[in-house]
Amino acid sequence: MAKLSKRVLDALKPESRDQALWDDALPGFGVRVKPTGVVSFVVQYRNRDGQSRRMTIGRYGVLTADEARKRAREVLADVQRGQDPVAAKKSNRAAPNMSDLCDRYLSDHVAIHNRPNTQRECSRLVEKLIRPALGGLKVANVTRQDVIKLHLSMKATPRRANMMLSVLSKMFNLAELWEWRDEGRNPARRIQRYPEVARSRFFSDEEMQRLGAALIELEREGKITAIAATAITLLALSGCRLGEILTLAWSFIDFERRMLHLPTSKTGAKVVVLGDLAISLLASIPRQGGSPYVFNGTVPGAPIGHNAIEKAWAKVRARAELADARLHDLRHTVGTYAGQSGANAFLIRDKLGHKTLAMTGRYVSADPAPLRDLTGAVEDRIGSALGLDGALALVASSKSRFPVSR
Repeated sequence: MAKLSKRVLDALKPESRDQALWDDALPGFGVRVKPTGVVSFVVQYRNRDGQSRRMTIGRYGVLTADEARKRAREVLADVQRGQDPVAAKKSNRAAPNMSDLCDRYLSDHVAIHNRPNTQRECSRLVEKLIRPALGGLKVANVTRQDVIKLHLSMKATPRRANMMLSVLSKMFNLAELWEWRDEGRNPARRIQRYPEVARSRFFSDEEMQRLGAALIELEREGKITAIAATAITLLALSGCRLGEILTLAWSFIDFERRMLHLPTSKTGAKVVVLGDLAISLLASIPRQGGSPYVFNGTVPGAPIGHNAIEKAWAKVRARAELADARLHDLRHTVGTYAGQSGANAFLIRDKLGHKTLAMTGRYVSADPAPLRDLTGAVEDRIGSALGLDGALALVASSKSRFPVSR
């Protein structure tokens, strides 16, 4: 026992095994001397269960004896208040970090509860943005300032920044549910979202004519496939979402009643009423082997991929000189043309498969007869702009466009 001072510590000599020297001024405070000559300050105590604990405070040279003694007093004061600093340190070391939360969020929530398109988007946000920025932090230690800093770094892409914030908020809600973070401490809450400019782009008749010409020319030149051209044309005629067309199966099509029965969509199961042009276009597509899908990709038995359609669309819009055009604008165009035709809001809701218009909308019967008339009018206008001369001619000219699988 000796009062630990610089003179005492400088005089210590390493031996073949660990040595311990205790301070006579502060019980429990001491140093450990390793055979390598490394001297570390330690504090030893018993927790409230009577278990002996030894905690390393830091190395001599980095800390002075007085600095280490002050820290030792703080540790011993925590022990007097019933805490166990060693156990807390071990618990913090084993606590999950944000990378662990990313993994569990994707596997235990996204993969189970979200649709494929949402799964892909959430995965991109996690892997490209959240994990690189926050992955090394402990889940329990992430602060609102950490989240604000990440959100602010994305101000140039406000919509994506807001989507990232929504995903992060959900992750922290789940962290509370999984007891990885204290209740009511979601650091993504109350952070102001960036304003987003609503997009309402639709194509004029002249623009639709340019798109139709581009589709025909590019397919004839072999720069896009017949499958891609037909999928884009069906998007234009039907107003369906891209994911609904990419995963369209033959079993979903009721040719007799001119309907698509989609078991899943953004708003759940729904029925899409088609006109003569769209149903004839589908009838023109040969079935590929044993594949259940209407639009097949390069992998046998798998539907065409999102990227394949987007690449084809990029060529189409470039040829049509519509640089700002998106595939989803075809859906906006169908809705706009439906409105311009004089259809009421309930028919447009049913045409596009929106979930709600208003509470009273639940009590309006979706009569397929006026919806079919509306669909025919919209398809005729779009079909004319695209250069389609009628259902029978379309079927006759389309049969030879597709290679038949053997």
